[in-house]
Amino acid sequence: MTLSGINIRRLIALINKEFIQMRRDRLTFAMMIGVPIMQLLLFGYAINSDPKQLPTAVYSQDNSTYARSFVSAMHNSDYFNIASEPKTQEEADELIRRGKVQFLIQIPPNFSRDLVRGERPKLLLDADATDPSATGNAISAINVLVGSAFNHDLTGPLSHLRQNQAPVELVIHRRYNADGRSQYNIVPGLIGIILTMTMVMFTALAVTREIERGTMENLLTMPVKPIEVMIGKIIPYIFVAYVQTALVLIAAVSLFGVPFNGSLLIFSLALFVFVIANLSVGYTFSTLAQNQLQAMQMTFFFFLPSILLSGFMFPFSGMPTWAQWIGDALPLTHFLRIVRGIMLKGNGLSDITTELTAMAIFTVIAVFLALSRFRQTLD
Repeated sequence: MTLSGINIRRLIALINKEFIQMRRDRLTFAMMIGVPIMQLLLFGYAINSDPKQLPTAVYSQDNSTYARSFVSAMHNSDYFNIASEPKTQEEADELIRRGKVQFLIQIPPNFSRDLVRGERPKLLLDADATDPSATGNAISAINVLVGSAFNHDLTGPLSHLRQNQAPVELVIHRRYNADGRSQYNIVPGLIGIILTMTMVMFTALAVTREIERGTMENLLTMPVKPIEVMIGKIIPYIFVAYVQTALVLIAAVSLFGVPFNGSLLIFSLALFVFVIANLSVGYTFSTLAQNQLQAMQMTFFFFLPSILLSGFMFPFSGMPTWAQWIGDALPLTHFLRIVRGIMLKGNGLSDITTELTAMAIFTVIAVFLALSRFRQTLD
């Protein structure tokens, strides 16, 4: 039977053949189902452009009723979560420098005295503006709070203090990104995005390509150990990673005006750990995949949650707890904090110890899995 020159029986046979091939390639079929489900869950539940309950520190030098009223109003706004109450200025600055808090409220001494005198005392709000999208709505909310937080306290003889303008003056200090430029957040993050995509992809295809071309058989006849083969294949990609990073850094400073305030040596150390982690993930994928198509699919399955849950595209603090747990398990999340901290804040080694340790643990696990799987492949 033919229709416009097309043999229906042959066409049905070809369609049936494709279904059979799809059924045999279970990994590809699983990716076809899994990727849309993962996208639906991440975009539907994990992504939030209006983060709330942002970690906030309160450095109060005036333990008065008015100071406590303002802190209580911040907490009730849902945008601020009072996570720390430092006792010294140095401790307060360290919290925001290390990224432990998003905001720092400083209440000066004699705050209540100046307030009841009608002198409009100043409240200082320090905001970590390395990610402007994470602070914008919260800053708008606190601007509203200064006009209403003291309504229950300023009554009777003090009611005239809330008739015209806000009884206090809010001074906002956007630290590390005073102009709120998105390039300060995006361009440093692109280093991690580019390296994650290229390093995992290149190495995921490495062993798979050799198996498909038949060159793996020649490699197996050589008197080499699995660790020697891995190191021999990884080192060229480490060199490529540093070249890519150098190009992005040059463009970041010269074209986009992004500052580099930290140590290049510390940055290079963190970069090395991050690159090894991604190369190990790619090698693990290459030993699991049966062909280059499957290797590419695995790479995409790893890259998608990395870019969405690391804090690159959307504020990390706006994600639900379960999504933050997944994000904290990914090396890109910690590398983004490190690179932004070094470039924008001038963080030293002691400031990035927590993130570097988490990334190193992931790297050790990834290297162990890659080496174990690669030894099985050689056997």
